[in-house]
Amino acid sequence: MKNLQELTTDQAFNRRVIDLAIKIGAMAMIFLWCFAIVSPFILITIWAAILAVALFPLHAKLSSLLKGNKKMASTIIALVGISLIAGPSINLSSSAIDSAQHVYTGIEEGTLKIPAANESVKEWPLVGEWLYKLWQDASQDIQKVAGQYPEQIKSLSSTLLSAVAGIGGGILQFIVSLMIAVVFMAKSAPLHQGVSKLMRRLMNENGDRTINTTIATIRSVATGVLGVAVIQSILSGVGLMIADIPGAGIWAIVVLILAIAQLPPILVLGPIAAYYFSVADTTPAIAFLIFSIIVSASDAFLKPIFLGRGMSIPMLVILLGAIGGMLLSGIIGLFVGAVVLAIGYELMMDWLGQTPDKQVQEQSDTEVS
Repeated sequence: MKNLQELTTDQAFNRRVIDLAIKIGAMAMIFLWCFAIVSPFILITIWAAILAVALFPLHAKLSSLLKGNKKMASTIIALVGISLIAGPSINLSSSAIDSAQHVYTGIEEGTLKIPAANESVKEWPLVGEWLYKLWQDASQDIQKVAGQYPEQIKSLSSTLLSAVAGIGGGILQFIVSLMIAVVFMAKSAPLHQGVSKLMRRLMNENGDRTINTTIATIRSVATGVLGVAVIQSILSGVGLMIADIPGAGIWAIVVLILAIAQLPPILVLGPIAAYYFSVADTTPAIAFLIFSIIVSASDAFLKPIFLGRGMSIPMLVILLGAIGGMLLSGIIGLFVGAVVLAIGYELMMDWLGQTPDKQVQEQSDTEVS
């Protein structure tokens, strides 16, 4: 009788284990299936959420001026955002694609004309003599120089064409993200309540503090770092296009990357200004140099305007996030990566700062209040 009872108990336990395994397997399959369905939209949605958080103070002020009409405020922000950002970005990306195709075709057919190097190039430190000779040879016979580095030029050209071809997709993603962001802002109250419930469920009493830290970090990075970088990149691109510099769109993107990494745009604009002195008259060359210095120094007064009470985040974190995000997800990843890694850094610092004694004290203060 005892053995029969044990057997029945074992059978019941086995049934429960099998039943639980089937349920977990079914839930895992549904979860993975749902994730696969929404995965193409994850990056766009994250960027939309970042934009919504960064632009929400502006949306709130505009809604107040429109007597609480959130939908109208969202529509205005969407239209102004697309016209201010997408328009110049499309022009710069078109310039980048045209320049890359022109360079690639010119090297292949030998029709690319390179002006002779200025004698002052020899005086550049370290690479002056070598660069002057290479520049002179290329100005005389570009195909001969290209023949010395066939694999490197082919690889560079293919990579360049592939990169600039993806810019259009990045701009489209940005427009879609902006449209989703304005919907998020219009529905800000229920969305905030939902996120707050989720974070409290996951992190108990630390949920609200985590939300506040995340919001502060997003606004700090998105406005004080990314906003300033976009402005400097657009200004640089416009100046380069007016000066008719080859590959203006490509150089503007390089300026964007440097500015996000908190490096001055003069690192790109300076050598271009030196090149412009060798191919243009003195007056426009001096004007372009002055313009380059102003754009590079513009963060000195733009950051106090946009950053304000922003948080102190190491430059290395922003740099790694921007470069890693771009390598992972393209031009949108450049922005998302910088923000997400900055959020991770701030949350980790916040967590490390919460010692057990401090957590107990905060909990007791909460219970008393």
